[in-house]
Amino acid sequence: MNLLEQIDSPDDLKKLRIRQLPLLAKEMREFIIDIISNTGGHLAPSLGVIELTIALLYVYYPPDDKIIWDVSHQAYGHKVLTGRRERMKTIRQLDGLSGFLKRAESPYDSWGAGHASTSISAALGFAVARDLAKEELNVAAVIGDGSLTGGLALEGLNNAGASGTEMLVILNDNAMSISKNVGALANYLTEIEASPQYQRLKADIWNLFGKAGGIGKHFRIIARKLEDSLKNLIVPGMLFEQMGFEYYGPVDGHDIPKLISVLRELRELKKPKLLHIITQKGKGYTPAERDATTFHGLGKFDQKSGEPLKKDGPPSYTKVFGDTVVELGERYLDLVAITAAMEIGTGLSKFRKLYPERFFDVGIAEAHSMVFGGALVAQGIRTIAALYSSFMQRAFDPVIHDIALQKIPLVIAMDRAGIVGEDGPTHHGVFDIAYLRLVPGIIVSAPKDEAELRNLLFTAVKRFSEPWTIRYPRGCSIGVKMGSLMEIQPGKWELLQKGDGSMLLLAVGSMVYPALEAAKKAEDKLGLKPTVVNCRFIKPIDEELLLELLETHDIALTIEEGTILGGFGEGIAAFVQKKGFAQKRIVIHGIPDRFILHGTRQELLEILGLDCAGILDKISEIAG
Repeated sequence: MNLLEQIDSPDDLKKLRIRQLPLLAKEMREFIIDIISNTGGHLAPSLGVIELTIALLYVYYPPDDKIIWDVSHQAYGHKVLTGRRERMKTIRQLDGLSGFLKRAESPYDSWGAGHASTSISAALGFAVARDLAKEELNVAAVIGDGSLTGGLALEGLNNAGASGTEMLVILNDNAMSISKNVGALANYLTEIEASPQYQRLKADIWNLFGKAGGIGKHFRIIARKLEDSLKNLIVPGMLFEQMGFEYYGPVDGHDIPKLISVLRELRELKKPKLLHIITQKGKGYTPAERDATTFHGLGKFDQKSGEPLKKDGPPSYTKVFGDTVVELGERYLDLVAITAAMEIGTGLSKFRKLYPERFFDVGIAEAHSMVFGGALVAQGIRTIAALYSSFMQRAFDPVIHDIALQKIPLVIAMDRAGIVGEDGPTHHGVFDIAYLRLVPGIIVSAPKDEAELRNLLFTAVKRFSEPWTIRYPRGCSIGVKMGSLMEIQPGKWELLQKGDGSMLLLAVGSMVYPALEAAKKAEDKLGLKPTVVNCRFIKPIDEELLLELLETHDIALTIEEGTILGGFGEGIAAFVQKKGFAQKRIVIHGIPDRFILHGTRQELLEILGLDCAGILDKISEIAG
C-alpha cells in the first residue's frame, strides 16, 4: 500500500514520520495530475503547494485550527488529505466535488472562496472570534503574491497588523524574481528569527534598554534601526514589519522538514506574523513547470505530453474579442486595453504583444481598473477594460461613482457572462444585467453571436460618447461568418422572425439562437409561430419596436442567461405596466433566485431550461 492510500484525515497524516513526507508529496502529485488530466481543473497552483499543504496539516489540528486558502483553487491537495481522496475523480463535475473550498462540503474547509484576496480578512475574523470566546486555536491564511495585489488583501493586512491579533499569514511567492532570496543566509536568518531563543533574547534586550532611563530609549532606537537595516538588506520584509507583522523568511516552500520546523516555532509566537515561502508553480510536472500560465486552469489534457485535448469548432468568444481589439488597435492609434490579472483569460495577449505600450495589466484590482481606465478616457484616450463578469462585481461602486456619474465613455467588456460551468457559483456571471440595469446613463448590451460582438465593440469604441458594457458567454461562438465591422444603432433591437401573433419571444444575447430554434420547433410541434426578437440592448430597450409588437401580441416570454430578480424580464414587465398594457401577460425565464452549482455549461443550461428544449417546454406550458 502506498502512503497516500493510508490517509483519510490529518490524524492519519500525523502518524507518518517526517522522512516519509517527501514520498507522500510525490504520490500526491502523481494522483492529482492523473485526476486533472481526465477532468480538467486548476493544476499548476495545486502542484506548487503540495509540501506546504502537507506541512500545515501535519503541524495544525483542523478543523479546530483554521487554515484559510486564498481563492482556494490551489487546495486540491487539501481536499485529498481531508477525506475526499476517493471523490476527487468527481471534481468540478455535476454533483461532484467543488473546484474550490466550500464550507458545506467539509468541516476542514473553514472558508469558501473563488475570488482572490479574501483570506487575510477572513483569518482576522476567525482570530478575533477565537479571542472573544477565549479559545485556544490557531489561525493561518495562505495567500499568493498575485492575490496580494488586490486591495482587499492590503486592507486585511493593515487591519490585522494594527490590531495585534495573533494569526499567521503565509505568503506563497512563486515569482522567479525573488528566488535569489532563497539561500543559506536567508534560511539561517529565518531559523534565528523564528526560534524562541531569538525572541526571548530580543525581548530581554528591549526590556533592559527600557530600564536604563533616557539613554536606554536612545539605545532602543539604535537597536531597532540596526535590526531593521540588516533585515532590509537581506529580506523583503520591511513592508510587513511596518504594517505590524513580524516577518520571517523567505523559506523554501518545497522543503517539508524546514516548513514543519518553522511552522511549529511560529505557532508559539503570540503576535501577528508573516511567513514568506518561495515555491514553483506546477512543481513536479515538467509541462506545468514550463508553462504555468496554461496549466493554471485547463481542460482535459494528455498526461504524457501535457498537450490539451483540443475540440474542433468555431473560435471562442474570448478569441473573437481579442482579435477584434487588435483590429481596432490598428484603426485607432490611441486605443488602450486594460485587464485585471487576466491577460490570457480575456484574450488580450495578442494585443499586448503588438502594442505593449498600450496594454495595462493592473493586477487583481478590478475597482482600480475602472477608475484608472476612466481617467484615461477623461484625457481623450479610447479605453477598453476587459474583465470576467463575476469579477466585475468588485468594480460596482466605481462604475456608478466614477464612470456613470461623470458620463465617462469607458468600454467595459465582460467575458464569461452567464453560466460558466465547472467553476461553479463563485464564477457564474449571472448578476451583471441586474446590477448594471439600475445605473443611469450606461449602455448594457449582449451580442447574439460573434459577428454582433465585433460590431457592438466597434460601435462603442467609435462613438466614444457614453459608458458602454458588453456581456458575452464563455466557450465557442456560434460559427457565423464575420464580415467587416459595422455600426449598430444604440437601443435598437433586431426582429428575427415575424410570427402569427400567438407569442412574442424577447431573447437576450446567448439565448437568441436557442429561442429561434425553439420557435421553429414550436411551429412544427405546437402549430404556433412565435415572433422572435434579438434584444441586444438590455439598456436602453427598443421602446418603439416593443410598443409596436405589444399591439399585436398578448403574451411575451423574456429569456435571459441572468438572474430573474432585477433582470431584463423584470425591466420589460415594468415597462409594459407603465405603458398601460396591464392585460398583457409577461412571462420571465432566466436564472432562478438561488446560487447555481457546478457542472458543464450545457448540463446546467439544460437543468435551468435555458436550452432549446427547455425554451420549447416553456412555450408549450404558456400556450396551455
